[in-house]
Amino acid sequence: MGIVSAIGLTVDENLQALRGEKSGISVSKRWDERNDLLVGEVKMSNEDLLVRFGLSNPYLSRTTLLGLMAASEAWGTNVHHPQLKTGIISATSVGGMDKSEVFYQDYLKGNPGNYEVLKYHDSGNTTENIAKQLGIAGYINTLSTACSSGANAIMLGARLMEQGKLDRVLVGGIDPLTRFTINGFKSLMIYDDAWCRPFDESRAGLNLGEGAAFLLLENEKSLNFSGNKTLCYLSGWANAADAYHQTASSPEGKGATLAVGNALKKAGITPQEISYINAHGTGTKNNDVSESVALKNIFGDNIPPFSSTKAYTGHTLAAAGAIEAVFSVLAIRDGLVFPNLNYRNSIEETGLVPVTSLKTGQDIHSVLSNSFGFGGNNSSLVFAREA
Repeated sequence: MGIVSAIGLTVDENLQALRGEKSGISVSKRWDERNDLLVGEVKMSNEDLLVRFGLSNPYLSRTTLLGLMAASEAWGTNVHHPQLKTGIISATSVGGMDKSEVFYQDYLKGNPGNYEVLKYHDSGNTTENIAKQLGIAGYINTLSTACSSGANAIMLGARLMEQGKLDRVLVGGIDPLTRFTINGFKSLMIYDDAWCRPFDESRAGLNLGEGAAFLLLENEKSLNFSGNKTLCYLSGWANAADAYHQTASSPEGKGATLAVGNALKKAGITPQEISYINAHGTGTKNNDVSESVALKNIFGDNIPPFSSTKAYTGHTLAAAGAIEAVFSVLAIRDGLVFPNLNYRNSIEETGLVPVTSLKTGQDIHSVLSNSFGFGGNNSSLVFAREA
């Protein structure tokens, strides 16, 4: 697996920040004239990323560059073989918008623009560029289902492998910060001016972040060839749409309840067998109540230890499901339960209390990872230590 986020440029750097309870959310001087906007920025410029990969194309989007960084770490030293069917499925919300929105502002001002940049706007262009760099040509796909995108990329990859269409697939999600997304969430009045507080009664919204994460899924045939060590197993997955509202989740948690319940069913386990839940937990009024209700619907009064890690990274949109999948794998591999930073008081309607300090030496058998997007597109993944 590979990851880049506001708390680190590699899996190890992210893990150390999680262990040290160090958030990557800070004031940005780039996105707001008042210089008080809190975001989770990746501490590496586009220019540095181009140099890192020996690229000279100035039109490559930050989406492509961040994705290439995480995908390269996940791909590692793997090599291609004609007998292995290899694919890549990447998810993004904004694609190359970070470049085209600059072009658009210049156009409005009457400045001559280079129309070449518009070729890189399409979300699929990002995946194509990453696939080209890694030499993957067997199957290439791009998903965009809002904040559940990264989880859905993982899910689609698993289904294709289950059907025998692929032997291994690189799956993940990417999103950079853009003015479009920042102003969009501000217009919905769900962007918090303070540090976000998932599952807290005082929560007032999210902080956006940027990043990317990829995981390499392999079947037995691929493992026999690669010799890679299995970190854990993707044992369950499900997607459900409640279609309650364009941007809000069902207050009764209907879609989320379906997604979690069906993911557990796919994994063949009972709710009591989940050791830890990496919750979606955006810090918005609506989402956290809806998810809390869904957890109570599934687990009753015996909800496993749960937390949201978005106070570390910010909400990374299409990358969130993939980033938190990596965190879920780390929880299993290293016996960890990550803290829900900034929690003080439980939500009045539900009374649920997340984990508030790092727990080490835990016996983590199975982890549930939730990703819930606009339009009620809800996705849940289950990772297990053993098959």
